[in-house]
Amino acid sequence: MTIKDTPEVWRVTATETPFRGNKTSVRTDDVVMPDGSVVKRDYQVHPGSVAVLALDDEGRVLVLRQYRHPVRHKLWEIPAGLLDVPGENPLHAAQRELYEEAHVKAEDWRVLTDVYTTPGGCDEAVRIFLARDLSAADGERFEVAEEEADMELARVPLEELVRGVLAGDLHNTCLVVGVLSAVAASAGEGFDALREAQAPWPARPFEA
Repeated sequence: MTIKDTPEVWRVTATETPFRGNKTSVRTDDVVMPDGSVVKRDYQVHPGSVAVLALDDEGRVLVLRQYRHPVRHKLWEIPAGLLDVPGENPLHAAQRELYEEAHVKAEDWRVLTDVYTTPGGCDEAVRIFLARDLSAADGERFEVAEEEADMELARVPLEELVRGVLAGDLHNTCLVVGVLSAVAASAGEGFDALREAQAPWPARPFEA
């Protein structure tokens, strides 16, 4: 048996969208089960996201601390953002987020991992990149607003973040998955064996 996620579509007999927000919406589908019964499934429709684990030459990860209202916490996170345009190249979006949130650029980009954040209730897909060979971005800093105006930036050793994740002190999905994936990649075949930055992403197809 091959342990690999596979695409599959169960028949939908009806669908409606009871809520439409600025970036996401909520959809209700009537889905036919294997036994022939029909059940309702509610889920958030999401454009998709990218995140960046930016690792400097000293083994430190660029992280930011930001207020997240739904969970009433300030969370330490890695730079991340929405795929604002359908079909947007995820690498370009990741480069934009790293610039806007940290005013940093990177010369070496790899795909670290791809995840569905909450597949039982949301169709959000996230591509997490590994960015290395960091330097300050050119030009003026991006003007931030709202929650980002209160954002803090830091560079934290990768090992310290691992300890925080395992201790239950760090909870952001992209940070947790990114940090543990980076450690696994480093201990395995190394970062250079990761997928190239323009690797296909069936969850959110794009043009290179």
